[in-house]
Amino acid sequence: MGVKQLEVQPFRVAGLRVRTLNAAEQQASTARIGPMWQRFFSEGLYDKIAGKTADSWVYGVYSQYESDAGGAFDVLAGVAVSEAPADYHSLEVQGGQYLVFDAKGPMPGSVIEAWGRVWAYFDEHPQVQRRFTTDFEAYTGPDSVAVHIGIF
Repeated sequence: MGVKQLEVQPFRVAGLRVRTLNAAEQQASTARIGPMWQRFFSEGLYDKIAGKTADSWVYGVYSQYESDAGGAFDVLAGVAVSEAPADYHSLEVQGGQYLVFDAKGPMPGSVIEAWGRVWAYFDEHPQVQRRFTTDFEAYTGPDSVAVHIGIF
């Protein structure tokens, strides 16, 4: 699947949040993203978060980057909302230019494969600079995801 570039308008997402490192996610004993997603789905939060927009997908938003892909960052599992609910974490996905990496197939394997393509792309195209402000996964169906990476 190819990479496409598009402009994204800012939008707000609310849900559960964890802080982690890519290195920590490599081992089950220190991984925080998988357990957060398990909680999101087991508690039925897609339907419970107040203010969810009618057309919201499920989102995984990466933000608060300490530095780059090697530093700590936040991940939020949530839905698009019209305003921030008091009982969940929320943030605004920054508007701007994003590269989009689509993947289809069983989760979480296909999203992991998409992130592998993200890292390979930036290794092979050092002239393209990531913003490291907000990046996000839009789960567009039960077996499809679009990973959006903010660029300058």
